[in-house]
Amino acid sequence: MVRAISSLIALLAGIVLAGPAVAEVSIVVDKTTQRMIVSVNGEQRYAWPVSTGTVDYSTPAGTFTPSRLAKVHYSREWDNAPMPHAIFFTDAGHAIHGSRATNHLGAPASHGCVRLAPGHASILFDLVTVEGPGQTRVEITGMDPIGTGLAGGAGAGGDYRRLTSFDPLEDGIMAGGSGRRSRPEISTNP
Repeated sequence: MVRAISSLIALLAGIVLAGPAVAEVSIVVDKTTQRMIVSVNGEQRYAWPVSTGTVDYSTPAGTFTPSRLAKVHYSREWDNAPMPHAIFFTDAGHAIHGSRATNHLGAPASHGCVRLAPGHASILFDLVTVEGPGQTRVEITGMDPIGTGLAGGAGAGGDYRRLTSFDPLEDGIMAGGSGRRSRPEISTNP
């Protein structure tokens, strides 16, 4: 009997000393595909469409740890825009948060934050709250699609002059003129 009690005490002590089980949460946002993958302890749990920043308001790439959670937040910078279930990951105020602009999910549309459908933002917020911001890694990868935010929609023409000073119609091989261009002579002398 004494042996059974001491074994039980040793087991309970091991449980108490081990503390609660903590899971590692990985949130990977790919700006190229506009998708978020959420994994817990290396096992994928969710895959959702997102909206990252437009060209003028790029979402920063890198690896971050959430610095603050706010169940209800309104942007002081963008006309008091609602940012429910906000998970802030930069000191500049970038966050993952819910958005009612679900028709834009899957394409860049934000001022630099990562937008999610409201239900998905709530699920993610609860997961990070339970596991803890210190156990959560936010990784933003990929490239901003060129030309997003410049034109009136997919396939619409836009003014791309601010992306480059080179105009192929004035400066390049497509420039006007009927005369044949000659190649500069190549010197054979070193």
